[in-house]
Amino acid sequence: MPHSFDNVLLHIVFATKFREKILGDDIRSELHAYIGGIASNIGSVLLAAGSVSDHIHLLVSLPRTCTPSKLVQDIKAGSSKWIRSMGGRYVHFSWQVGYSVFSVSAFDKKGLVRYIENQASHHARESFVSEHWKLTVRHEIAVDEPNEWD
Repeated sequence: MPHSFDNVLLHIVFATKFREKILGDDIRSELHAYIGGIASNIGSVLLAAGSVSDHIHLLVSLPRTCTPSKLVQDIKAGSSKWIRSMGGRYVHFSWQVGYSVFSVSAFDKKGLVRYIENQASHHARESFVSEHWKLTVRHEIAVDEPNEWD
């Protein structure tokens, strides 16, 4: 086969440091757009972004020239620097060190996009810890405790 083809989709989840409820509506849209720019510069495409006060979900394509860890590192570093530049309560902003990356099939993409875009209503009913625990179970990731990000 003379060409290479890929469609690797990743669902990325990471939280604010100490899961501080700091991300506000005042920066949410710009933050998602900024992350889209970071992804684009890496050769990725941000397909969906959804965040609440203490964490963010991203659906991105993984370019063949990048590892998942490098993609997450660039997104977290670039976005935290941008958030700190907003000043005020954001001047000392940080993401938590950890993150989760889940593989996504193209078949499940539409449902995941809806899920990510409806984070605010979802988290009116369920905590981040509960949600993350269910994601790790669904994706067969062994974790010791449901509070593994404390």
